[in-house]
Amino acid sequence: MCLSSPIPGQKQAPAVGHCNGSCSLDRNGNRSSPSVPNGGELKHRSTHATDAASHTLIKDDENLGYKEENAVYKENVLEKQKLLLEQEQKVKEPKAEEEEEEYNPQIRWPDLGAQAFLHIGALYGLYQLFYANFYTFLWVVVTVWVSGIGITAGAHRLWSHKSYTASLPLRILLAFAFSIAGQRDAYTWALDHRIHHKFSETDADPHNAKRGFFFAHVGWLFLTPHPKVVAKRKVIDMSDLEADAVCMFQRKYYIPLFALCSIVLPVAVPWYFWNEDLWMSFWINFNMRFTWTLNVAFFVNSVAHMYGNKPYDKNIMSTEAPIVSLLAMGEGWHNYHHVFPWDYKTGEFGNYSLNITTGFIDFCAWLGLATGRKSVSSDMVLRRARKCGDGTRFLDDDFAHKDPVWGFGDKDIPREDIVELAKMQN
Repeated sequence: MCLSSPIPGQKQAPAVGHCNGSCSLDRNGNRSSPSVPNGGELKHRSTHATDAASHTLIKDDENLGYKEENAVYKENVLEKQKLLLEQEQKVKEPKAEEEEEEYNPQIRWPDLGAQAFLHIGALYGLYQLFYANFYTFLWVVVTVWVSGIGITAGAHRLWSHKSYTASLPLRILLAFAFSIAGQRDAYTWALDHRIHHKFSETDADPHNAKRGFFFAHVGWLFLTPHPKVVAKRKVIDMSDLEADAVCMFQRKYYIPLFALCSIVLPVAVPWYFWNEDLWMSFWINFNMRFTWTLNVAFFVNSVAHMYGNKPYDKNIMSTEAPIVSLLAMGEGWHNYHHVFPWDYKTGEFGNYSLNITTGFIDFCAWLGLATGRKSVSSDMVLRRARKCGDGTRFLDDDFAHKDPVWGFGDKDIPREDIVELAKMQN
């Protein structure tokens, strides 16, 4: 995160603890900077001195709305200490370290078989669609949209980023819609997505785009994860979702919910109500529909991390991809989203036609089902784009990206942004 603005006409020397150039995460998931000597490390948060100053700042400004208990990305202290002890033990064992250096992903054959079945079956389902009842086609569109809302408004913007607050009826509806999508349970989905945001494009990123388009798109689903991904999955604090009864119910009963909502319901409705052939309905309403939704969601991980402009931060891989926004109901404004992940709109521009999910959340807010929608002011966007953008939004860029921000409540959010967010919520 860029933390300061230049004085016009004056070249600033880098400040201690700030980034001179590009700060990123090393292969171990820790912060690294060109100014740190070989062998030195910066934690993925701040140094102890910076943490102390940060806590003092927060204590002095409790009215800003930022408190430790509200932080979204947190780590379980006991699990993290256990992990650190294991890492220290590995340092003392050269062989273990060498094995880590030579990490080579292995194919998980059952998962690869499942993907092959889905995609080959989807092609057959597409062929069958030309001979299906017109109502079956309409039913596919409806289930794709409903399940898409479950992903975008539910698993993503609500449970992953806490960008707004949903009432109990709305959370139940979103959990049902997400179960139709069939993309694991919302808890697991949010866990990986939080790690993805905090450690983007590093070994700790579950679908690291630096490993190529195919891996970021679908390969990560059937390849063994990097040890750093496994480590982060163990230490991240998910207590906020564990306190959500709807989220945990969907996790506990995911298998029967998947069978009922993602297979039986989509397939049986055309067969029962307009006598669609059951065989045809299965390949269309399960394989084809499921695979379409899966690939559109993963275009965000692949296309929207590789192709497009970077008006808000040119030093990260995520981009602005309007075509992905059209297909994924507003999720393609990805450079903006990685810079301001707490914004419930996930984008600065575009109407509801390129961001259907925002329209859905706004409609729910009008009904009183959604509250606390978090957004970003034009001044905050201007400040960030001037500092870090590629020039497609603004012309100047004197500072480089520093700290990735996970979401609302993250300690890496600059103080001036925290102040402005607090004012907007009051």
